[in-house]
Amino acid sequence: MSVTESSSHYQHLDQLTASELIDFINQEDQKVAFAVRERLPEIERLIVAVVKRMKQGGRLFYIGAGTSGRLGIVDASECPPTFGVGHDRVIGIIAGGDQAIRKAVEFAEDDAGQAWNDLTGYAPTPMDTVIGLAASGRTPYVIGGVRAAKEFGLLTGCISCNPDSALGAVVDYPIEVVVGPEFVTGSTRMKSGTAQKLILNMISTAVMIQLGRVKGNKMVDMQLSNQKLVDRGVKMILSETNVTREVALEMLNKHGSVRSAIQAISTL
Repeated sequence: MSVTESSSHYQHLDQLTASELIDFINQEDQKVAFAVRERLPEIERLIVAVVKRMKQGGRLFYIGAGTSGRLGIVDASECPPTFGVGHDRVIGIIAGGDQAIRKAVEFAEDDAGQAWNDLTGYAPTPMDTVIGLAASGRTPYVIGGVRAAKEFGLLTGCISCNPDSALGAVVDYPIEVVVGPEFVTGSTRMKSGTAQKLILNMISTAVMIQLGRVKGNKMVDMQLSNQKLVDRGVKMILSETNVTREVALEMLNKHGSVRSAIQAISTL
């Protein structure tokens, strides 16, 4: 039996108090970061390879089903507002299409040929990278997608939560983070999902920093999509220049980003 499907260490969950439930869940969650840490060398190698291709115009795709697919979409959708990149640079694809983001699409993950069909709509090139997300490491949709991508010359990686998985065997850069049995047996939205989210955070953040999308420790290319972010942008400008708040706001509104505003102020 795979690790992700193995029986929980805890019995009679339906007889536990709320206090006991959350204490035990918290104890299990604490194991996740340590399990991810053991895979840092593999994560680093994938990041280095992705950055090399994205510097040459390549894109990053995540493909997954269910929780894994949703996590990929979340990470991809946060890159434009956080780092100011186009929506076509990091793309999340889920088995069953966008309707599967909110509601499960029955048997969508079992179609081994559909992921590549979904990817071809984006005209993939050998400069692109496809990372397959599957806690089980055996989802046909994901395995079929990365296998086809590799055959067509794309870089491939994966994030799974079982050792020696079928998915890991077919990609260039496997990341297999083993977090142990889930608190609720087989519920991989829990520790496995947390592990995948932590690794996706690492990948997208490190890639974007190395692509020059962060200055110092600040999101200078973030989209100014609400007042909170405008205020944050003004504070960034004030910390880097000697202008007044009024001038900082004026320049931010005029130039559209913190980076551009600071560059413009430096020429005054």
